[in-house]
Amino acid sequence: THTLTRTMSERKDLALAIGAGFAAGVIGAGLVSAFLGRARGKGKRVAVVLSGCGVYDGSEITEAVAVLVAASKHGAVATCFAPAMAQRHVVDHSTGDLILAPPLAHRDARAEAARIARGDVRDIATLSASDFDCLVFPGGFGVAKNLSNFGTAGPSCVVLDDAARAIRAFHQAGKPIGFTCIAPVLAARVIKGVTVTLGRSEGADDAEWPYRGVAGAAAAMGADVVEADVDAVVVDKANKVVTTPAYMKKASPDLVFDGVSKCVATVLAMA
Repeated sequence: THTLTRTMSERKDLALAIGAGFAAGVIGAGLVSAFLGRARGKGKRVAVVLSGCGVYDGSEITEAVAVLVAASKHGAVATCFAPAMAQRHVVDHSTGDLILAPPLAHRDARAEAARIARGDVRDIATLSASDFDCLVFPGGFGVAKNLSNFGTAGPSCVVLDDAARAIRAFHQAGKPIGFTCIAPVLAARVIKGVTVTLGRSEGADDAEWPYRGVAGAAAAMGADVVEADVDAVVVDKANKVVTTPAYMKKASPDLVFDGVSKCVATVLAMA
């Protein structure tokens, strides 16, 4: 199979070969899916914007890793970016307690994000839409604390200049953008009338959807907010924006991973 994929240069021939193998029972359905998925994203360049490391003061780690794994699985090349700035807060993740706040919160969001990216994180100020095919923002409280001030200002929030610039540049270039978890609030603020999901809100159980009030804030910013479950994606075809609830729901990691993977796959298919 590996020899076959290396020697076939035309996608049509590859599809016919895989189809024949599947019909003969030599190639399983999962492998067929993997081949087709990798063909969709092969060589595409994905910019991933992180906001630190850790759900309470930076990027949500499961979501960020899911984005990177999904991009790699589909044959895309991911490059991570983060703001070179002091985090708004430093939180003890074992208790949820605030350890440091300005002016004492000296942890740099980019340096912290490097923990997820294995060291290679570029300054978001250098991010250019012309260098990439698509853009993805994983969630985490860093979205509301470092990439914006949504955590304190709610629907009156301001998005970090470099993050807003990147979103506008990709949007204006017609390049798709993915947002997971709470990150769709950035889209709500920057892209007028965008359609997003932040999970479930109306009639939802607070214990299951602890952040369900965020949907109302996004709607107040002018977004069309659609209800969806943790492993679903919502696609705004006109704006080329793809969103998934992820940890807006108190869910298991596998379901979050599934939703984020679908988000990335959809973004790559639109790129």
